[in-house]
Amino acid sequence: MTDYEVLRVFCGPDGGHGNPLGVVRDGAAVPGAADRLAVARQLGFSETVFVDDAERGVIDIYTPSLRLPFAGHPCVGAAWLLGVDRLVTAAGAVGVRRDGEFTRIEGRAAWAPGRTLRRYGSAAEVDALDVPPPGEWIYAWAWQDERAGTVRARAFPGRGDGIDEDEATGAAAILLTAELGRDLIITQGVGSQLVTGVRPGGLIEVGGRARRAA
Repeated sequence: MTDYEVLRVFCGPDGGHGNPLGVVRDGAAVPGAADRLAVARQLGFSETVFVDDAERGVIDIYTPSLRLPFAGHPCVGAAWLLGVDRLVTAAGAVGVRRDGEFTRIEGRAAWAPGRTLRRYGSAAEVDALDVPPPGEWIYAWAWQDERAGTVRARAFPGRGDGIDEDEATGAAAILLTAELGRDLIITQGVGSQLVTGVRPGGLIEVGGRARRAA
């Protein structure tokens, strides 16, 4: 197994929770797509990032079952770890901004893999959901306080690759923000937090806190 680090991305206000992210800093050590997929599958995180050029912020993203041109929590985590002002993904260049304890990245809704955004009537309904069977990527959400822009969400990838529920999902948050056309504060999973914003030129910003895993 190649060397890797583990981060927690989109941590809650107390620094807890967050979605684990595997980061292989020496991407050259795993040059082929098949080998990268095998590493991601072995690590078992919802996503693993391979850093191909740390200075330029060039990264490659894999789930345990496929390569992703773009994903939110890997971009936020990689931007925080590498300290760069932009990332280069297969989908395109990703702007990076730091705002106090938050690291924020900009992407386009068109870059996000397809998800079903399923609205529920209350946060309690979202909390009570069982994991659905594989087959459809579902982002379940409800307003906590619509006026304040606070949302309760859970994410079910439905890929059948061992990730039944995703603790914090930046790409889905981008899609929801684009659909609603407003800035959001999202509590997802057990206790993770994402912040989003609508930006000029069709860009959507998503950010959060990142930490090294203990």
